[in-house]
Amino acid sequence: MKLQGVRLLSSIALVNLISSLEVQAQDQIQAQDSAKSKTTLENKLNFGVLLHTYGTLQQKGYGAGIEAENSNKWDLGASVYRGRLMADMHITPKDYIFVETELTASVGLDADKAASIKMLDMQYDHTFASWLTVSAGKMLVSHNRNGLQTASTLMANDFTYFQYPYNMSANDPIQNDCGRDVGLNLSGSFSKVGYRLGAFGGRRDFEGKDKAPIRTVGRIIYNMFDADKYSGTNLGEGKTSTFGVGFDTQGSYSAFGADYYIDYPLSQKCQITLNTAFSHLNGGSVDAKYSFASLIPEQNIYFAELGFYFPNSKLQPWAKYERQDICGDVKPTDVVGAGLNWFFNGYRTNVRLSWQGMSKETLLLNGTAEKKMYNQIWLQLQLCTF
Repeated sequence: MKLQGVRLLSSIALVNLISSLEVQAQDQIQAQDSAKSKTTLENKLNFGVLLHTYGTLQQKGYGAGIEAENSNKWDLGASVYRGRLMADMHITPKDYIFVETELTASVGLDADKAASIKMLDMQYDHTFASWLTVSAGKMLVSHNRNGLQTASTLMANDFTYFQYPYNMSANDPIQNDCGRDVGLNLSGSFSKVGYRLGAFGGRRDFEGKDKAPIRTVGRIIYNMFDADKYSGTNLGEGKTSTFGVGFDTQGSYSAFGADYYIDYPLSQKCQITLNTAFSHLNGGSVDAKYSFASLIPEQNIYFAELGFYFPNSKLQPWAKYERQDICGDVKPTDVVGAGLNWFFNGYRTNVRLSWQGMSKETLLLNGTAEKKMYNQIWLQLQLCTF
């Protein structure tokens, strides 16, 4: 009986050992599969396209400048004005790269039909923790929220008219590329408070100077609810209420401002979006070592847009107001607008119909100037696969 008991115990122990080895082997296989899956996820390269095409009916006097002759005549136009190829990759859980191209000019009627492609964004991020991400390369730079929004999620037909008055191209005073600059940026959040602080190239050539100062741009924001995704409208997803203040300085140039954004469900059938901003710009003194006084006049810029999104119909009516008030004898320029968006396929595919009126000082044939309104009607199609 004792011998049989020993044999029984030995058999049980052997079975337990085999079962234990099988469990360990299975756990090891699952761990390896999980590691492979994680590696695949981290190294996944994503590609996308953003395409904005539009047809316009526009008075000649609409836009920059003060044109005396034929300013009331209407032009019909059609263009591809935003054609972007995008790619991003999480190299590791903490390392991320993003690149984006853009057309060098609009392609279409009365436009450059031979426009080429340029590199618009080239950004590398390393995240140390939620409170610190270091970004390097060519990236969006702005002291206010509207300048950091993604183009594919805009509520109005485009960015505000005065958002990039001095940093659209290399020929502008701050010598940027569609609001992009080259430099280093720190960002992160502490609970509901977020920040951005960066050093960028800005303007590199000052007359009579062989060196140029660094451009410094920063923002502090407070999120009441969800983290801000810097979208123009959230299409009924989540609750966002963000207040921010920021600055942008280089040499004698300075821009300071505040902005508020809310995207919140009034009910299950209606979502409100309100986006506002104020900025004060100053080119500084003529006698300053690095002066922008002759390039950027002192001015105040106001912006507000309001929309209501109805998830059942996927329609969104909106209205907006902008003003550029240059200090001195120049009369303010006002832009008012309204439109209707149909997000029948969300951000991926949508149609937008809008009207905008620009009221500005216009030089008349008799040599005098008066404030007149010029109009633009815009029909836009968006395709986005990113």
